[in-house]
Amino acid sequence: MAELADDPVNPPIASSDVVYEGRVWNVRRDTFVLDGDHITREYIDHTGAVAILALDNDGRVLLIKQYRHPIRTRDWEIPAGLLDIDGESPLIGAKRELAEEADLVASTWHLLADFSTSPGGSNEAIRIYLARGLTAADQVFDRTEEEAGIEVRWIDLDAAFEAVLERRVANAILIVAILSAHAARAKDWATLGDADSAWPRHPKLGKQD
Repeated sequence: MAELADDPVNPPIASSDVVYEGRVWNVRRDTFVLDGDHITREYIDHTGAVAILALDNDGRVLLIKQYRHPIRTRDWEIPAGLLDIDGESPLIGAKRELAEEADLVASTWHLLADFSTSPGGSNEAIRIYLARGLTAADQVFDRTEEEAGIEVRWIDLDAAFEAVLERRVANAILIVAILSAHAARAKDWATLGDADSAWPRHPKLGKQD
């Protein structure tokens, strides 16, 4: 039996147009040819993002709570941000986001997980890093808008894992990060990847690999 793995496909694109240009991301309409059929789909054309599961020496993970307007909820998350700076590598972006959202720097970085958030309606790709060897950043960043009210909590990885299983948290990035870290720890972190690993699943960066 073949190894279980997704199968990348690059169908011919007959047309591709931005039908809505938003403040953060756009909506794109593509017409493509798949198995002889011309198919048209609209989707959110996303920059991609990085997220960071920061783990301290006591086995605690850093969580932040902030308001998310589409779901009218202050949800628990991990530090994360868009890849919206031209030329910035995902790892550098992750280091920047950890400093900006949590006032932390890390000496050790590994790839924890890659995933697509909503493949039927968005090309958003998320890369989650595991950051360890944490110390306070030299600079404390000013936070505005939703980030101004961020609440920070350190919680044991096992307690975060139970919160996921008991459906008390719903943020997809948080759930993937906690489940991945819990499983990786059980394998003595042998499943971690190089922080500079290529990212072929990213719809834009992947074309450069």
